[in-house]
Amino acid sequence: MRNPWTPKPADRVVRHPRQEEIQPVRLTVTTRRVPSRFVASPLLIVYAFIVLIAVGTILLLMPFANTAGGFTPLLDALFTSTSAVTVTGLVTQHTATFWSRPGQIIIMVLMYAGGLGFMTIATFLLVLIGQRVTIAQRLAMREGLLVNQLGGLARLTVGIVVAATLIQLVGFLGLFARFYFLYPPAEAVYQSVFHSISAFNSAGFLAFNEEAGLAAFRGDFAIIGVMSFLIFIGAISYWVIIDLVRVRKFSLFTLNTKIVLVMTAALTLLGFVGFFVLEYRNPETIGPLPIGEKAMVSFFQALSSRTAGFSLVGLDVARAQTNFLTTGLMFIGGASASVAGGIKVNTLALILLAIMATVKGRTSTTAFGREIPRSLVQRAFVVGAISIAFVFLVILLLSISERGADFLDIVFEAISAFGTVGLSTGLTPDLSSSGQLIIIATMFLGKLGPLTVGLTMVQRRERDLYRYPQERVTIG
Repeated sequence: MRNPWTPKPADRVVRHPRQEEIQPVRLTVTTRRVPSRFVASPLLIVYAFIVLIAVGTILLLMPFANTAGGFTPLLDALFTSTSAVTVTGLVTQHTATFWSRPGQIIIMVLMYAGGLGFMTIATFLLVLIGQRVTIAQRLAMREGLLVNQLGGLARLTVGIVVAATLIQLVGFLGLFARFYFLYPPAEAVYQSVFHSISAFNSAGFLAFNEEAGLAAFRGDFAIIGVMSFLIFIGAISYWVIIDLVRVRKFSLFTLNTKIVLVMTAALTLLGFVGFFVLEYRNPETIGPLPIGEKAMVSFFQALSSRTAGFSLVGLDVARAQTNFLTTGLMFIGGASASVAGGIKVNTLALILLAIMATVKGRTSTTAFGREIPRSLVQRAFVVGAISIAFVFLVILLLSISERGADFLDIVFEAISAFGTVGLSTGLTPDLSSSGQLIIIATMFLGKLGPLTVGLTMVQRRERDLYRYPQERVTIG
């Protein structure tokens, strides 16, 4: 006799009708590669910047944009537009004298949009055109913006725009409080707006009528202090700022915030000490200055050299060792998800931590009591390696196109363009047409390259279906 509690044979094979529909869909999602789409996040960022540069170039071509009265030479317009959108600051024409006030306003708008761009343009365009944001795109945006949630992208975009605008407004008020005593009211307003936007977005453009530029205010602690504040805030990213405002205690900060703050402090200290010591007796830079002003200039140079591109001394008369140190700082840049360029301090930190872990024989990379995922470490090494290879190629091409230029000046120019810093030893205005095109491409790829590589790796992340047998290779 059959046990009544034993299910019938048929009961063991009967499935809920919905199970037949759900299972195939689940298998398709987990095994299918994410297709490449025209509006995929990494490409959308590239398209947005290309359109922005093209619009800026057309506007700067117009006769009203320059003081000469005729159409602007195409290369000058393209170079300036690219430099403004990528917030680099390299210029082939003097901003205050060559460009008219409408032309300077166009540059100012391009700086503002470019500073926001790589963090918000992709999301903003998706929302603007009503495009459905896919899971793959949300994951890519989450990585690019360093957030945890997948929803609320529209609200996040608005929040970033508002926060950036408010910070620049604070900078404007700080500069206006000083410029009011130096310029007529209308000019003080304009100078405050322009340089607040330029400093916060690490753009490096100057619109001062003074021939010496920012160096004319070298002894003005108020102006240099406000500019330093804006440069620092713009280079550490919004998420670090949020941590600083909300948490206010180092032990409670996120791992990303701790890494950014420690690396920023270490690099700033390195740049400060290096510049102060190397240039201390240089009569062409800070040699004749009082000790306090020497320290202030050295600190500002250390802060600006990684991101903003402002300078209080002529780098063409600085020592070769100082410029070599500056190239290293420019290559590193600021924090991820900030307005700064370079490979980012986050990338450098992960590479250094991984090297230390390997030297110590550890199988995992850790920092501040947290283990860092191996995929992030691998991504850091990829970004670093590609960046080094790209800079090497740019230096090679420039050495061919600019045969009469000093090689160290070429190296400095290439890394400045890649890091979107904007410092120069004076080579930029003398570049040939081919050299200008090389620098234009370098600024563009330097701004978007590391980010696009990182986001592309996120989208193409797949689980290996099989593994090959291992075999050792001799190294060292």
